[in-house]
Amino acid sequence: MAFELPKLKYAFDALTPHIDAKTMEIHHDKHHGGYTKKLNAAIEGTDLEGKSIENILGNLDMQNKAVRNNGGGFYNHSLFWEVMSPNGGGKPEGDLATAIDKAFGSFEDFKSKFTEAAGTRFGSGWAWLCVQEGGKVEICSTPNQDNPLMPDTGCGGTPILGLDVWEHAYYLNYQNERPKYIEAFWEVVNWQEVSKRFANNK
Repeated sequence: MAFELPKLKYAFDALTPHIDAKTMEIHHDKHHGGYTKKLNAAIEGTDLEGKSIENILGNLDMQNKAVRNNGGGFYNHSLFWEVMSPNGGGKPEGDLATAIDKAFGSFEDFKSKFTEAAGTRFGSGWAWLCVQEGGKVEICSTPNQDNPLMPDTGCGGTPILGLDVWEHAYYLNYQNERPKYIEAFWEVVNWQEVSKRFANNK
C-alpha cells in the first residue's frame, strides 16, 4: 500500500502568529506532499514496498538517496505536525518531565540545549528529542531529512519531538531569523503528544 500524505488535525492558520497559515499550507501540501509522492515512486516494485516507514528507515541503505531523502522527509514531517498544537506550549508533566529533569537538570536547561541544537544546525536539518529503551532521553541534530531511526546518524533511540529548521519552514514569516522561529516553536509544542510518544517507546 502506498504511503499517503497525512491530514493536519488543525487548520493552516491555527498556529498563528507563531507559524503563519501560508507557510503551513505550502509546507504541508507542497513539501510534505512532494516527499510522499517521491517516496512512493522510489519504493514501487522493490522489496521495500508494503513495509512500514519505521522498518524502511531502520534498515536503510544510506546510499539509496531517493529513499533516504524522501523517506526521511515523509517520516519527519508526519511527526512534526503531530507534536504541534494550537493549544500547545507550557511544560511537559509526569514521566516525561521527570526524564527531562534527570537528563538535563531542568526543563529550562533542556529547552536551552534543544534551542542550541536547532540554532547551530548548519544549513538544513532537524533538532530532535529522542528516547532510548529504558526511558533515557537525549538531544541530537541531523542534516537534511536524516533522522535518528536511520543507521549511523550519530543519534539513537526513537524521536519523540522534532523541529524542522529548513528555511522553507520559517522563511515567509521570519526570513533569516531562525532564532525567532525556534523561540516561537515552544509556544506550540504539543506536550501531551510528546509524552504519549515517550510512554510508547521507552
